[in-house]
Amino acid sequence: MKSWRIITALLLCLVLAGTVACAGQGGEEVSRQLIEVERGDLTVSVSGSGNIGVSDEASLAFGSAGRVDKLYVEEGDKVSEGDVLAKLDTGALELALAQAQLALDEAEYNLKQLKKRLSSTSDRVKIAESQVEVAQLGVDEAQKQLDEAAITAPFDGLVASVDADEGDSVSAVTTIVHLIDPANMELSAEVDEIDIADVRVGQRAVIEVDALPAQQFEGVVTLISSLSIEEAGLVLYEVRIGFDVPPDSELKVGMSATADIIIQQRDNVLLVPERAIERDSQGNAVVKVMVDEQIEERPVVTGISDGIQTEIVDGLNEGDVVVVETRAKPTPTGMGCGLPE
Repeated sequence: MKSWRIITALLLCLVLAGTVACAGQGGEEVSRQLIEVERGDLTVSVSGSGNIGVSDEASLAFGSAGRVDKLYVEEGDKVSEGDVLAKLDTGALELALAQAQLALDEAEYNLKQLKKRLSSTSDRVKIAESQVEVAQLGVDEAQKQLDEAAITAPFDGLVASVDADEGDSVSAVTTIVHLIDPANMELSAEVDEIDIADVRVGQRAVIEVDALPAQQFEGVVTLISSLSIEEAGLVLYEVRIGFDVPPDSELKVGMSATADIIIQQRDNVLLVPERAIERDSQGNAVVKVMVDEQIEERPVVTGISDGIQTEIVDGLNEGDVVVVETRAKPTPTGMGCGLPE
């Protein structure tokens, strides 16, 4: 029975030999993992979260006060640039334009008659010329108000809201139609102060929307706020990321989303686990390499790291085998590979 127990213990130690070595110093257990150096792509990014908004929107109003005569759109309508969306009752404006034109015609006639009888340098002629100029300004202003009695779409978009009814009396500052461009949206994301120094306008970002887990959107950083936001003791900065939306997307304004902003990217580089990188007594980066079943320490030059994988610029070759060691205190039971008595 005792010999059977010894054989069982020996077999167990052989199984664990590839991954666990029992170190006598401090009684620590050292787990060794052998990993082959391979080539791959490495991306370093920082994350931010926020809500979806629109990059192009307009609150449209008439250029003059009046009574709303016609509304040609409703909420949810798609419109094209130049489409007429609403009109004022133009009766009073047309009358004002006709009166201004009549005043201009009269001033021009008076000037013409005076020039027939008087020198062009006389005071009366100069006064008449000024009266013509004033009358022309009156016509221009009346025409401008008549032109602004219609609201037209400044871009292709979607009517988000209509804030008046036909027959309402409105001022020149009353918003009548709120227009958005759903094809060009933006994410207003909040990024931690620790990461914001690495973010630049023009960097690429990958956006994931909570409500649409099957879709991803690619965008570009368009704005980085200089003012901080404090939330629950954290210092954050607003970063706006613009992106195009496919026509068939179910994306809507206000949805929650997260963005990974690409800070650095390397393609087809040598990679090792971050855990494999150690420091020698001078603080230089080194890794342990398995050579002819022996472990040797080798200095390396590292590149970027995403916290999991690290780029190796120099010191290793593809196919080398690095040793990743993990040290842990032994558990109260099963300490080491000692044989039972």
